Amino acid sequence: PGETIGIIGGTGSGKSTLVSLIPRFYDPQDGHVYMDGENVTEYTRKSIGEKVGIVQQRSVLFQGSIRDNLKWGDENATDEDIWKAIEIAQAKEVVEGKMGKLDFQLEQNGCNLSGGQKQRLTIARALVKKPEILILDDSSSALDFATEAKLRKAIRSLENVTTFIVSQRTSFIMDADQIVVLDDGKVVGVGKHEQLLENCEVYKEIYQSQFKNSEKEGR
Repeated sequence: PGETIGIIGGTGSGKSTLVSLIPRFYDPQDGHVYMDGENVTEYTRKSIGEKVGIVQQRSVLFQGSIRDNLKWGDENATDEDIWKAIEIAQAKEVVEGKMGKLDFQLEQNGCNLSGGQKQRLTIARALVKKPEILILDDSSSALDFATEAKLRKAIRSLENVTTFIVSQRTSFIMDADQIVVLDDGKVVGVGKHEQLLENCEVYKEIYQSQFKNSEKEGR
């Protein structure tokens, strides 16, 4: 509890497949997944749903108010709970800038929001349910680097929440307690950022390609 696990790898390396085994979107054909010492197959999908909050890359929002959308995380959530989740998700300025704030009406699929705004609200929805396990599956891809850094810091401050962060950006997972590196469906490295730079060629290549690109953009 309280640890952050980063998961990184190239496209098609198995990142989403790996984290999807936790909420039992499907079960492993081989081996086992354990949660709190118990095989996840011993849990019903409903009981896992109560423990796990997952935010996927494609943000799904429904027609209705921001409040109604976020209450999908917990129908009994108070406005105070909702605002707290919004703040952690770095969506406070988004909601405060809308007419009616929590009562602002979203169009189907959140068509009247930008990609980054939708991602922040779906992260807030997952936080409203106060999950024991939070899975962010490439759910910050539309955020700028400054907002992403603030989100990363806020997520790290969550107490007793185990967080899995799937990302293609090393910047979002480099501070994780452990980073799992995948390549073609296999784990090719586990460790902290500095360790992986030394002993994992796949991680080193990903990091250097992004670091060089950011240097070019700076120039």
